[in-house]
Amino acid sequence: MSADATLVARWRSLLSQYSRIANDLDRVLQAGHGLTVSDYEALDRLLACEGRKVRVQDLVEEMHLSQSALSRTVARLEKCGLVCRGMCDTDRRGVFVTPTEAGRAVHEQARKTYLDVLAQHLGD
Repeated sequence: MSADATLVARWRSLLSQYSRIANDLDRVLQAGHGLTVSDYEALDRLLACEGRKVRVQDLVEEMHLSQSALSRTVARLEKCGLVCRGMCDTDRRGVFVTPTEAGRAVHEQARKTYLDVLAQHLGD
């Protein structure tokens, strides 16, 4: 096999593994906690900021979602009462997002499920 074919095969293998894990996470998180993988990732990243307000634009840089997809995710989380949004005082285009207590509770419950799925796929 040529070096190019090997590189492409490795890339496709990585994509397949990602797809299997993401689909499993989505199915299990949805069934157990009513969250998509994107919902969980957004909550997880917000909570990692330890109570600081986070701009949606800053989350886009960290996540695998486009600006519009993340905006829809945040809107869905807000509708479920898991985050709240507020306008940035210094930039009218900026929107801050913070997790609510309900968001913290759902994240805490979903974290074990998330880690269990990751361990099944990626554990030693």
